[in-house]
Amino acid sequence: MTRRKKSRSIADKVQIRTGRRKDFKKWRAENPDQVHSGPRYVAKKKDQRKSQAAAKLERMNAAPLLPLHPDAPAEQDDKGGNDEGGKA
Repeated sequence: MTRRKKSRSIADKVQIRTGRRKDFKKWRAENPDQVHSGPRYVAKKKDQRKSQAAAKLERMNAAPLLPLHPDAPAEQDDKGGNDEGGKA
């Protein structure tokens, strides 16, 4: 006799097993309260989000602060206009 392969699929835990994916999808849509993520998956994702947020904060703190409004934008515009006029 052959042994069944272990699976973490939620399809095996469903009460109605007809062997058809369509039936499981229908059941899942009709019973959203019975379908939920496993505790291991939830904990894993929580840790991932935490580490991702920490890495993002670290990157933000390490990045140089860029000025949004330079002190003299009019001088830069004048220079740009003169260069274009000289090339034409």
